[in-house]
Amino acid sequence: MQLHMGSHHFTHGQPDWRAAVLAGVIAGAVFLALGVILMALTTGASLLEPPRMVAAIMLGRGALQSPQAFSIGIVLAAFVVHFALAIGLALILGLIMTSFNLDSSMGMASLAGGAFAVAVYLINFYGMTRFFPWFAEARNWASLFVHIVFGIVTANLYMRLERNTSRRVKADAVGPS
Repeated sequence: MQLHMGSHHFTHGQPDWRAAVLAGVIAGAVFLALGVILMALTTGASLLEPPRMVAAIMLGRGALQSPQAFSIGIVLAAFVVHFALAIGLALILGLIMTSFNLDSSMGMASLAGGAFAVAVYLINFYGMTRFFPWFAEARNWASLFVHIVFGIVTANLYMRLERNTSRRVKADAVGPS
């Protein structure tokens, strides 16, 4: 597995936005399923607890009440917030990957996605807890692991879904190998 470490300088490549959105949706679904299951297994909390925490970003602390009760409004709010964030983060990652040619190999894409995910985890669980303090409760290895999986899945899907035309444009910009 080659990482091609020497060729990762800033370029003015155009990301494949369609690939980034699709990668964000798929990786977001993986994150959601894996996150809900791991959080329930590691903390003993209800399967509804993680969606309530996410929904509370939009609905406020009231969404955290009655953790065992099912509410379609809370689940819908959680989906909206979760997938908006997943798509937004995938767009940012796609821009970074294209701008620094980090989509040159699966190894490099995985490394970039994992590093990006660790940064997102730190921002989410240490920076954003100022605004959403209930996320401090979810600072654990499972949350970090799920973020890293999200980053790697997003980066690898982006690379696989990226249109070949954007690769040709980048290859022309970089020059012959």
